[in-house]
Amino acid sequence: MNHRPEVGAGVERADLSNRTALVTGATSGVGRETALALGRLGATVFVHGRDRDAGRTVAAAVEDAGGDAVFFRADLAEQDTVRRLAAAVRDRTDRVDVLVNNAGAHFSTGELTADGVEKTFAVNHLAPFVLTHGLRDLLPDDGRVVTVSSEVHRRFEGPLDATGLDDYDGLDAYARSKLANVLFTAGLADRLDGPTANCCHPGFVPSSGLWRDASLPVRTGVGLLSRLPRRLVGGFADTPATAADTTVYLAASPAVAGVTGTYFSDCAPAEPSAAATDPEHVRELWRLSEDLTGLSWSR
Repeated sequence: MNHRPEVGAGVERADLSNRTALVTGATSGVGRETALALGRLGATVFVHGRDRDAGRTVAAAVEDAGGDAVFFRADLAEQDTVRRLAAAVRDRTDRVDVLVNNAGAHFSTGELTADGVEKTFAVNHLAPFVLTHGLRDLLPDDGRVVTVSSEVHRRFEGPLDATGLDDYDGLDAYARSKLANVLFTAGLADRLDGPTANCCHPGFVPSSGLWRDASLPVRTGVGLLSRLPRRLVGGFADTPATAADTTVYLAASPAVAGVTGTYFSDCAPAEPSAAATDPEHVRELWRLSEDLTGLSWSR
């Protein structure tokens, strides 16, 4: 029997009709399952991705599941394209009830974007920073921002600067970006008046497209895990559908309507790393993010 995230999250009776949700990285994996679940709950889902054909396929699946859907194509590595994505969304609607910052990437080889930022940090953190900034006034008082982080954030303690490639390590870069997701959530919760901001660990998903740019040994390892029977890996690995439970929970559950600035795992609050709860690290990340994007957030 196929797993449905809304059932796993206990929100299968939630009614998201007349609600609009934007899910980044929604053409495959956890993002696709999140988009489909929100569609089944009645939401209008803005499906984001880089591949037009895959995006249209997911949008059609959302509509088949009972929701309405629109596909938006954008590469989140460049800030200009993220800004254009925000503008395209604004042209389509005057309200975003749920923003799911799900898109993520892991790169085994260090690379700077055209903006001069390490690419993993650019995609996984600065893109949510810029996109959320561009849509912040479309969030209603009961709006929700959900950012997908990872338990891997515990691997990294600092520094957060991401403008160089000295001694580049793909996993460290990924961990830094995931720590930034948790710190971003804390800072965002402090700046939003009404809407909530939370983040989560979705689980380890060997079949996720996240690993497509990883090194050959990593791709080989997770590829083998993805082909093992669920009964053998269920204790430590998730399918995209089971990994979407917590994201869908944060997007739709009435139980978290007033909860903000919190890290979740398995549909429950969890304690992030000490580095992720350090107020100075939150301030440091915010200063760095504003410097790298030229954006300014008022409290």
